[in-house]
Amino acid sequence: MLKNACAFSFRGEELLLLAEKGIWFPAYQTLLVSDTHLAKGAHFRKSGIAIPKALAQQELSLLSDMIDQINPKRLIFLGDLFHSDINNDFSWFSLWREMHQQIEMVLIKGNHDFLPIHFYQTLKMEVVDTMILGPFKLMHEPQKEDTEKYLLTGHIHPGIRINGKARQGITLPCFYFGDTFGILPAFGKFTGKALLKPKSTDKIFVIAGDKVMLI
Repeated sequence: MLKNACAFSFRGEELLLLAEKGIWFPAYQTLLVSDTHLAKGAHFRKSGIAIPKALAQQELSLLSDMIDQINPKRLIFLGDLFHSDINNDFSWFSLWREMHQQIEMVLIKGNHDFLPIHFYQTLKMEVVDTMILGPFKLMHEPQKEDTEKYLLTGHIHPGIRINGKARQGITLPCFYFGDTFGILPAFGKFTGKALLKPKSTDKIFVIAGDKVMLI
């Protein structure tokens, strides 16, 4: 996991961009992921759309693997932890949280995070609108702010199109770093991607399989 991470020196900090779609901040012992959209599969199954039942377990298993290998003191969800109202997939998250009680967990509220605050409190999670992490301000949606801090955000589910021969191409998830804000890729597997049109000064790190590469 870490051996395939892409080291990125930015704003005086050393970041590790993970192919598992997270950022590891060694100086703060903090792992950051965005847009997990847990329980989205169950939400769509209720509407008759065929989504694998094991999707939530697979995503939580990947988070567990990241925790086991990185050993963070804190895990921050950068918004949209859950996708919908409480459904059967929520019990899996409760069990998973019990397995990782030693880790501080923080949720930066996103547009899908509308559950009552006491629900998160029972999971021993702190819920905030924004958070400062060194030179960065964490918030869910990119926006123009009069701040000295660099914004790290989610919400967009960024993707970049890589073109091949004969006009063939593929859209891959990516980390985006612009002049004033950055965007993390969506951690959730069933989330889709919004195609970016970056400027020449932007930095784009594409996730291709188990590798993260600057393009």
